[in-house]
Amino acid sequence: MHRLGRSLHPLLRLLLALFLVNSAASEQPSIPKENLLVLTVATKEPDGFKRFMQTANHLNYTVKVLGAGEEWRGGNIPHSIGGGQKVRLLKEEMQNYADRDDLVVLFTDSYDVLFASGPEELLAKFQQFNHKVVFAAEGLIWPDNRLADKYPNVRRGKRFLNSGGIIGYASSINSIVEKWQLQDNDDDQLFYTKIYVDPVKRVALNITLDHKSNIFQNLNGAVDEVELKFEPTRVRTRNIIFDTLPVLIHGNKQTKHLLNYMGNYVPDAWTSETGCTICDTDLLEFSSLSKFPSVTVGIFIERPTPFLPEFLERLFSINYPPEKLTFFIHNKEVYHEKHIHTFWEKHKGKLKVKFVGPEEVLSEGDARNMGMDYCRQNPECDYYFNLDSDVVLTNPNTLKLLMQQNRRIIAPMLIQYKKLWSNFWGALSPEGFYARSEDYINIVERSRVGVWNVPYIAHVYLIKGEVLRTDLKEKNYFNLDRMDSDMSLCRNFREKGVFMYVSNLHEFGRLLPTEGYNASRLHSDLWEIFDNPLDWKEKYIHPKYSEIFTGGVVEEPCPDVFWFPIFSETTCDELVEEVENCGEWSGGKNEDKRLVGGYENVPTDDIHLTQVGLDQVWLHFIREYIAPVALKLFSGYHTKGFAMLNFVVKYTPERQAYLKPHHDSSTFTINIALNNKGIDYQGGGCKFHRYNCAVESPRKGWSFIHPGRLTHLHEGLPTTNGTRYIAVSFVDP
Repeated sequence: MHRLGRSLHPLLRLLLALFLVNSAASEQPSIPKENLLVLTVATKEPDGFKRFMQTANHLNYTVKVLGAGEEWRGGNIPHSIGGGQKVRLLKEEMQNYADRDDLVVLFTDSYDVLFASGPEELLAKFQQFNHKVVFAAEGLIWPDNRLADKYPNVRRGKRFLNSGGIIGYASSINSIVEKWQLQDNDDDQLFYTKIYVDPVKRVALNITLDHKSNIFQNLNGAVDEVELKFEPTRVRTRNIIFDTLPVLIHGNKQTKHLLNYMGNYVPDAWTSETGCTICDTDLLEFSSLSKFPSVTVGIFIERPTPFLPEFLERLFSINYPPEKLTFFIHNKEVYHEKHIHTFWEKHKGKLKVKFVGPEEVLSEGDARNMGMDYCRQNPECDYYFNLDSDVVLTNPNTLKLLMQQNRRIIAPMLIQYKKLWSNFWGALSPEGFYARSEDYINIVERSRVGVWNVPYIAHVYLIKGEVLRTDLKEKNYFNLDRMDSDMSLCRNFREKGVFMYVSNLHEFGRLLPTEGYNASRLHSDLWEIFDNPLDWKEKYIHPKYSEIFTGGVVEEPCPDVFWFPIFSETTCDELVEEVENCGEWSGGKNEDKRLVGGYENVPTDDIHLTQVGLDQVWLHFIREYIAPVALKLFSGYHTKGFAMLNFVVKYTPERQAYLKPHHDSSTFTINIALNNKGIDYQGGGCKFHRYNCAVESPRKGWSFIHPGRLTHLHEGLPTTNGTRYIAVSFVDP
């Protein structure tokens, strides 16, 4: 045996010795967590570092930060080689522990790393390796693929070294880094790789790689290998290939958006049992402030947008001290100049506003750059609140609620009505475009509520002014590689490591679809009943409409003639203006080419809604708003909501003052007053002969509903002065 031992190759003798050492080590007691030293390098404290420290503190790690406040000279990682500064700082630190064989050192990146489990699990897994030093591993080689052939083969697992995570005994790590003689901008991973691929050094230093991601999970090249494992009170990242639960997750290279997604859950940021556990941490307490922060509100009207007057009026509903708000308004659309002018004339002197109109011929990106710079250049601007014109904020406390979260960039979650379209993306495609994350629908439908780190936000968001003056100091973030301005901005945020959050903790409002909006009409909002039904209802349906069904508002001036509120003042005015803008009044003649037979027995001076393109809108209005009323008032009758004749009638003493007695070709008729008696006209009204009953004082926006055939012979009473307008439909002819 002695003779055989002497004849063994020196390398084999070393391997045998290590085997005996490791066998003995496997029987050693657990390493106490007091013998763990966690080191990282952070010359600055970006969002990624803060997240790293949050997970570390939460899981009871004590982290020592190297290089704080030092200028970074380690190159442009991850876009080029570099990182040598990290080795130099580690080398300097490890000199303090050169003789500590009992101290375990974890050296890890921090800007793109988070902890998934605590020190006890980390140390137990390290001890199971039975090696002095364990490096993270990945399936892609960097930075010199010519070294691939020198790596030892592995039967199963990741073959190549990654320097983002190292764990080992202090004396052994010191033996590695003390060899560093290079510059700060040289490559740290190449340095460690050359040591590892040298078989003699690898064995002498007792180095191995974490081939199966027991401790370190690098996401680069492994996106399809990981999933979230949800437990009632915690969430882990699971490697489904090796069935392991790594302790540290590293979003290296182009996988930071995936790490951000995992960071929304791991280790327990959100769980099914606890909900969001970080939403109430580090909040801004307004009570602790000596004064409210100053906010620049950037408003952008970049395309024809429905309900813009209402959008502008809602600016006054923001629950925030008005003296602390300054507005920057860019309007690109000539169509909306009338709305801006009306708004300004009404509220002149109430707001501090800088207007930039279509005459400036600014691109959307240039306008948004200008608005953001308007805050950046003002040292007193504490926040920049971007608000696009297609945003409907129904929560007046939105601004305060976003501030309270104390994030550098945060958006309220908004969706289009009854759609999954929102103002954020949950994930990115490999090309950097939209991809649906696994939790997107949960967030949109608010089955999971919280504050979510996402790769894209748009339409409405709040940015701290200090971020614009530090991380985003340049003047162009919205014009990048022919991208849309919102995508350009978010890509810049991602590349600078600035996290974007979206909150669905509250109901904030909704987004308006604008793609089908036709601005060629006089009052284009009238046509929005299909695309934006909530806003259409708010603008055009009488505010007391809902009281029809709760009692107290419906009147019955004549038998089976019911009177109820249906249209707002705005609806009446805009409908009259639309038909007058058309101007093709029939003249009250019997001959009428608009009808199938070409003849009208009891003609009115009218314009059919088909003539102004409102026929389909009107039929939908009947089905949505008139049909429920008809069912309530005429119990048991279910209308089809069909009407062939829908028209606006004009009564004047000069053209047609009255209408002779007649029956309507309908099951029931609606007759809506579009202007005010006593103000716009005198006389008028409707008389029902069978009951010798007349309604002589119609109310603007109120409708009669009565049977059309057989029982309700009626006539239009003379208009003696001015012009009277009514809207009529013969329903279910």
